[in-house]
Amino acid sequence: MILAAGRGERMRPLTDATPKPLLKVHGRSLIERHVLALARASIPSIVINLSWLGEQIRASLGNGSRYGVTIHYSDEQPRPLETAGGIFRALPLLGAGPIAVINGDVFTDYPFERLKIGPDRDAHLVLVDNPPHHPGGDFGLNGNSIIAGAPRQLTFSGIALYRCAFFDGCTDGAFPLKPVLLRSIAAGRCSGEWYDGLWEDVGTPERLSALNGG
Repeated sequence: MILAAGRGERMRPLTDATPKPLLKVHGRSLIERHVLALARASIPSIVINLSWLGEQIRASLGNGSRYGVTIHYSDEQPRPLETAGGIFRALPLLGAGPIAVINGDVFTDYPFERLKIGPDRDAHLVLVDNPPHHPGGDFGLNGNSIIAGAPRQLTFSGIALYRCAFFDGCTDGAFPLKPVLLRSIAAGRCSGEWYDGLWEDVGTPERLSALNGG
């Protein structure tokens, strides 16, 4: 699943007329790069959630056939359901899982074929070094276990693998991801890995310009 429903407030004015995942790095949109990477990893079916200017994303990517995948859309009108709410709403389209999820506004060369989750875990997060705009990080890593409140924390990349059981007890509507993650971490059911390859949070016009050599 590619998360693409957000308004992109920090990216304004670029996102006033264009949804953030359709912004381009070196001539190719962020979301098209994700679709191509997922196709290379032999992930045949992709769900994309839509809200702000979502019809532009649907028109750009279509049904996915030209990429060798099938794309389904989860419409969250009139406003987005936040990260966890968006994934939960899309579960009927996603099947039995595990479900690979990536934020639509990151730029990365992460190889999705390496995503794996153990039988005793219901979430697996990819962590990266803390970028300058997020120096405090999000979570710690002890071996392959995610821990909260660690002395040295890394940044959650927005790339993860979830089992449907991760959302047990949740109900349809808008709700954030972090409380559900903390529940999984507290239960010892959240694993993780550190990725030291290319990863950028394309969150502001300045960061996008820098990626494009501006």
